[in-house]
Amino acid sequence: MAIGATGFLFLPTLLAILFRGTYPSYVLSFNHALIELETRLFSYILLLNDDYPSIERNPRVGVLFPDVEGGANLNRGMPLVKWFLAIPLYIVGLFYLLLTLISTLIAWVLTSLTGKYPEWAAQIVIGTISYWNRVQGYAWLLVTDEYPKFSLKG
Repeated sequence: MAIGATGFLFLPTLLAILFRGTYPSYVLSFNHALIELETRLFSYILLLNDDYPSIERNPRVGVLFPDVEGGANLNRGMPLVKWFLAIPLYIVGLFYLLLTLISTLIAWVLTSLTGKYPEWAAQIVIGTISYWNRVQGYAWLLVTDEYPKFSLKG
């Protein structure tokens, strides 16, 4: 997901949290804007939205970050192991991605026939996007120490 674009900021953020106990505000702003853009892109690609995603903020698609209070709410040593602790989340997430792709294909056919996107498919797709946002926020964006739920419901 956004790991590639924020990957070059992961190490400086990790070091800032580890040694200074602060989360750089410019990194937090960049990561928040990037994950919101990514969410808009995926909602378009996965047929949840017909409007081409703008790079500007959209009030209909938003991502909430927990308040890190400049890093004061974060455990200083956790960034060293979060990526490892998230391995089970990645494995479960791959199954959710497969389920999302299958449901999107079925929803595409049903939408072509009926003109309405099925609610059950929307719940699966939205749940998967939310799930991966939580995993990224925990393991790579380092905005929370709370281990994400395995559920598609946030």
